[in-house]
Amino acid sequence: MPASIGPDRGLTRSLTLTLVLAVVSVAVLVAPPWIPPAVALARSVSEPPGTAEEPGDDDDVAELKRAIAVLEEELARLKEGGAKDEKLAELERRIDLLAVEIEKLRTGGAVQETPLQGSKGLGPAASTVYRKDRGVAIGGYGEALYTNNAELRQDEQPSDETDQFDFLRAVFYVGYKFSDSILFNSEIEIEHASTDKGGSVSVEFAYLEFQKRPEIGLRAGMLLVPVGFVNELHEPPIFHGARRPEVERLLIPTTWRENGAGLFGAAGPFEYRGYAVVGLRSDGFTAAGIRGGRQKGAKSQAEDFAVTGRLDFVGLPGVLLGGSFYTGGSGQGGTVDDRPIRGRVDLFDLHGQLEYRGLQLRALWTRSRIGDVPLVNVDNELQGDESVGEVQGGWYVEAAFDVMTLAPKGRWSITPFVRYEELGTQKQVPAGWEMDPARERSLLTGGIEIGPIPQVVFKLDYQVVKDDARTGVNRFNVALGYLF
Repeated sequence: MPASIGPDRGLTRSLTLTLVLAVVSVAVLVAPPWIPPAVALARSVSEPPGTAEEPGDDDDVAELKRAIAVLEEELARLKEGGAKDEKLAELERRIDLLAVEIEKLRTGGAVQETPLQGSKGLGPAASTVYRKDRGVAIGGYGEALYTNNAELRQDEQPSDETDQFDFLRAVFYVGYKFSDSILFNSEIEIEHASTDKGGSVSVEFAYLEFQKRPEIGLRAGMLLVPVGFVNELHEPPIFHGARRPEVERLLIPTTWRENGAGLFGAAGPFEYRGYAVVGLRSDGFTAAGIRGGRQKGAKSQAEDFAVTGRLDFVGLPGVLLGGSFYTGGSGQGGTVDDRPIRGRVDLFDLHGQLEYRGLQLRALWTRSRIGDVPLVNVDNELQGDESVGEVQGGWYVEAAFDVMTLAPKGRWSITPFVRYEELGTQKQVPAGWEMDPARERSLLTGGIEIGPIPQVVFKLDYQVVKDDARTGVNRFNVALGYLF
């Protein structure tokens, strides 16, 4: 940390700024009842745009406006009669949909709001192409992260960590719907703002999809490995916390993608995905995990392949229960003293999620085993406590609640959350090597997320980081995220 900003002053300043922002946000929410101009503004914003007939409206727009007027009259009548909330919500949904259609007609289809609901294993923005009838589909997301690190480590020694403000990602989805059964979908990611400053531009996925029936479809190209939660669903407004869970960064190396092909579909209360993909490279494995072994579809060595898949139960509203796996070699033809490195990686997880009104509960447990670690260590010149873990594992639990569901105020959301996770990348190492206690970690993350609309989020949280070597460094995070 720079000497000019100590942990107490820097952290206090960040907390004060965040508190001010939070108070201002809450003030905006509660202002309408006692500021007359704000009342008028709030009402104008909450009403569907352009629902009153105006001179110059074409026949289609005028017809849609008349339909909205009829629905609004019915809505008012039902409210006076004490109708059920479900019926009122359905009428309001129809009014919103008609209002969007009006804007699309006025702008030639340029206005189309992205709902916070994904499709076929992808996030809302990544699923944009599935909502098209034909032609080009454009979506995207982005996130920026400010981190204020504590000055002292867990053992009271200086942390020597530097605070940072990084535009982590600007991502663009480009797809094309050829027909009802054939489409192309892709994700292009710009990381860390500039290639001159250590950033990169990468293809995160790009595949052709063929599907005639919901029970079975085919994907081929660069695919997201279907394990865990965040690897497929990593758009900032749909996961909690300024940072992705460490369990799904180090043990499940999000974002994990590779060239391959496979099947997907839904049958009854179940959804599944299963692919054959190019394997990892063991020469990128370290004591920190398998993350460095991802080939990312770039001239991937293809001596070893892997099979990966998942099965989820989604038969009850708001409930998801399932598991996923990955198994395959990682040696990619490497040898040590003429002995081939197989480096088989077997990884699996169990996961569950419950959503009920404003409440969301999530849990994930994962474990992996790596073969031929002594050969991998020798090949990678790892000694002492630098060994790759023969067994790696961890878990996390998470709870969040949108308090605005108790007293809805427009489309705002205010969501406190907490997450606890434990992980180790060296649960077991081979004889002749030692375990590094710093690889056994726990993180407690607590914070709040504020969203003026579902597609935009402001996040702030504090993380207590511990490890068995007592070198953990706590940190305060502020993030901005969006999707479209």
